[in-house]
Amino acid sequence: MTATLSPGAWPALVLNADYRPLSYYPLSVWSWQDAIKAVFLDRVNIVEYYERQVSSAQFQMRLPSVVSLKSFIRPARQPAFTRFNVFLRDRFSCQYCESRDDLTFDHVIPRSRGGQTTWENVVAACSPCNLRKGSLMPAEAKMLPRQRPFQPTVFDLHQNGRHFPPNYLHESWVDYLYWDTELDP
Repeated sequence: MTATLSPGAWPALVLNADYRPLSYYPLSVWSWQDAIKAVFLDRVNIVEYYERQVSSAQFQMRLPSVVSLKSFIRPARQPAFTRFNVFLRDRFSCQYCESRDDLTFDHVIPRSRGGQTTWENVVAACSPCNLRKGSLMPAEAKMLPRQRPFQPTVFDLHQNGRHFPPNYLHESWVDYLYWDTELDP
């Protein structure tokens, strides 16, 4: 079956050489074009295929749905301090009221009071809570974060990321995404 494909269709899950995803959240995926290019450059092994294929006058190939790198990439030891990773650490919810809407981040000890922009002083906060707290200390505002801010490990972020599945999850990916979770008895 030959498919007419848009550039965003038929992504390939990318696994490290040990068959673990390069990252869980955001999930490590490549466009089908990048996956095919990596196959021709001999950088990946095809693990699973889609039923769809691409073809030209002299070439025909089923689209890869899962590929593994031929060379192992050492995972980062410490996650980058980014707004997205703060939200992921805090499970995309305000640390004051648990709202998931209109998220920003808040300095627990305000910068005007000497607070730093670090893992240990920044939490996810909705805009209303952030405005209400303003430049007050947590005790003054009577607003304590639900969890004390901390520097997460890559494992912490991967664990939290599993609670927010991607919008697209092909059935051929499931065995490679959740093979290290505990099985039910």
